[in-house]
Amino acid sequence: MPPVFPDVWRLRLTVDPDSLGPFEAVFDHYAEAVTMFMEDRSGMSDGDCQWFLEGFSRTPPDRAAVLAALEAIATVQGVAVPPLAIERVPGVDWVLANLRDFPPIEAGRFFVHGSHWRGQPPVASIGLEIDAGTAFGSGEHATTRGCLLALDLLARRRPRRRVLDVGAGSGILGIAAARLWHCPVVATDIDPAAVRVMAANAAHNRVRAHFTALVSDGYRAPGIVRCAPYDLIFSNILARPLCRFAPDLAANLAPGGVAVLSGLLESQERRVMASHERQGLRLIRRLLVDGWATLIIGR
Repeated sequence: MPPVFPDVWRLRLTVDPDSLGPFEAVFDHYAEAVTMFMEDRSGMSDGDCQWFLEGFSRTPPDRAAVLAALEAIATVQGVAVPPLAIERVPGVDWVLANLRDFPPIEAGRFFVHGSHWRGQPPVASIGLEIDAGTAFGSGEHATTRGCLLALDLLARRRPRRRVLDVGAGSGILGIAAARLWHCPVVATDIDPAAVRVMAANAAHNRVRAHFTALVSDGYRAPGIVRCAPYDLIFSNILARPLCRFAPDLAANLAPGGVAVLSGLLESQERRVMASHERQGLRLIRRLLVDGWATLIIGR
């Protein structure tokens, strides 16, 4: 009998970039997974963009409650309530759909592809075979590309002795670091399914001996503390948790270490940096990819 894939409900808003954070908090409450993305309406990268916020739930959301929460946030922000769309999405094999829609990606020296791809990576590149499956992060999102480009820049400096990837999803960043430096990597995610995916991806990329996959909400897992401090920390999540975890990041970063932060819009950069500057960290370099910022910070 073929597998049965349950239906999900999608909540969607068309929003102004400055309002993404507040409205994201509403979706965090009513959805199990939240994402945001941009569409370039002109196709010319001229700033004519439209931003969307989406949430996904396995149970039907309470439309009236969601609208009330959106109206409350809109009143505080002094903006109009964006139109809310809630639709039932038929169950599909999202793993198979991901494979079909995932072309190879180049980011610096890294060449990321799925297991369905049958070509040869470019000469002198580091090929990474990543199947996101039920985890976020196959390399096509601007935040993941920004982090890989940051890693490419950091590779020109001394090797890193120990790496932590918080909110690792498919494990792509930690796997890239392990392939680059053959160093111990601890990768975590709050979702046990994602942890299983990243462990499988580490095995496929022949770095299982260097790679530890843990379930953790932020920096809480005992395994993170046991291996601290870290010379390099990745945190590709979202702006609000980046700010919340700033003290934990600083506590786990080795002297002279660096961190790569992403998952934030350019408009959210100042707020994220302020939370880390309060921990004695400074901006070393910033990268901007399709409106998403990646920050390299250190002491």
